[in-house]
Amino acid sequence: MYEDWPTNLIIACTTIAVVGIVILLHYEMLSRIVAHNRRHAEGAGRRRLVAVYLWLLLLHVVEIWVFGLAYYLLLNLAGVGEVHGMHHDNLFDTVYFSAMVYTTVGFGDMVPVGPIRLLTGTEALVGLMLITWSASFTYLEMTQYWKDRDR
Repeated sequence: MYEDWPTNLIIACTTIAVVGIVILLHYEMLSRIVAHNRRHAEGAGRRRLVAVYLWLLLLHVVEIWVFGLAYYLLLNLAGVGEVHGMHHDNLFDTVYFSAMVYTTVGFGDMVPVGPIRLLTGTEALVGLMLITWSASFTYLEMTQYWKDRDR
């Protein structure tokens, strides 16, 4: 389908790198939240839970920006494809597109065409997994809060 192997290799390597970055970032942030909550276990539970939620929200926004920056850099190379409906010289368009893909909202006004679809499909899967990881983490923190509260 796409015979341009150097371009495909660039996209594959970028995809692997970005996925590695966001997974490590996610893991490290969750580890820091757990460490902080263990050190301050006696603190106000509600504030702790709100802080967890806000940190996770910020973390997902940062991860969306990492993918958005990857789109921005890749789409300015020749032959990687394009995203119909997007201005490639606009970082905010690539971040918006990334947010739609990451949250699996779906395509509407922007649709990927060409080899760039590898990054797009991978981001949708990774975004779904990271969001569910955060939801599971939040559930565990809530469970711990309820245990502590009932003591």
